[in-house]
Amino acid sequence: MSPVRAVVCNELGPPSLLRVEERPDPVAGPGHVVVDVEAAGVNYVDALFVGGRYQIKPPVPFVPGTESAGTLSALGESVSGLAVGQRVVVSAGLGGYATKVAAPAGAVTVLPDVLDAPRAATFTQSYSTSLFALRERARVQPGETVLVLGAGGGVGLAAIGVARALGCRVLGVASTEPKRAAARAAGAEAVLDPAAAPVKDSARAWAGGTGVDVVVDPVGGTLAEPSLRALGDRGRYLVIGFAAGPIPSIPLNQVLLRNRTVLGIDWGIWAMQHAGDQRALLEDLLAMVAEGAIDPVRPAQYPLDDVARALEDLVGRRTVGKIALIP
Repeated sequence: MSPVRAVVCNELGPPSLLRVEERPDPVAGPGHVVVDVEAAGVNYVDALFVGGRYQIKPPVPFVPGTESAGTLSALGESVSGLAVGQRVVVSAGLGGYATKVAAPAGAVTVLPDVLDAPRAATFTQSYSTSLFALRERARVQPGETVLVLGAGGGVGLAAIGVARALGCRVLGVASTEPKRAAARAAGAEAVLDPAAAPVKDSARAWAGGTGVDVVVDPVGGTLAEPSLRALGDRGRYLVIGFAAGPIPSIPLNQVLLRNRTVLGIDWGIWAMQHAGDQRALLEDLLAMVAEGAIDPVRPAQYPLDDVARALEDLVGRRTVGKIALIP
């Protein structure tokens, strides 16, 4: 039997400090399962955990990785409704960057056959965030127009797919041609180059001159204010994250005008506080995948030993879409 290998954060700081170490084989305690990991998703929040910049600060040493996918290899006492050999996705908060992970049985969800491990491991956070944002917070309706910033990134591509599945028209914004091509392939009706023309004017024109109904913003930075100004009457601006770095300041008169609304999207905290609702939301998403309404994009794949490069490429916005570590 091969030893368990895991990425370990022994001290907080840049990803270069992470080390791959051998660890004891995890045991499926009561109410827990063990999963043989086939892929682990790389997310922006993982870099925040490693750098000590997230609001939750686990004590070191810890194994990062908030989502992974693989095959159930052991079931603990009192676990029901699951079977060894089933393919599952794991959302356990930490521990995903490893060849095996132990997790509460309630943290795993059985996968549809159409979803392979790399796509499954990069699915939960981005697509849950997008469905929570668009359906639960913005309450979008079929036919509404959605402007997606960072449309070539992981959350951006997920937002495009979810918005399309909910019957919306989507306009993307992406900084490079490979990212714009990925956004178009994901279902965006059109994709803007922010360096080529003002986003506000282009988005309004695309929406028929009246402004878009919803803005999805996982980026922040300098595009926040012009995108807010692109909203029409009762438009909703969804604040998801700040991948660009700076947290923007916006003029509140632009919220007052045309009865606009700014909505915070903190899916992670909501999911922890409403585990049952999150499970139902994830099951809805997986049903959409099984039905073909959503086709998750295939991530770039890095070996487990290249975890530092994977996180650095993600934070540096050098990748298109998502990244999966392959143990």
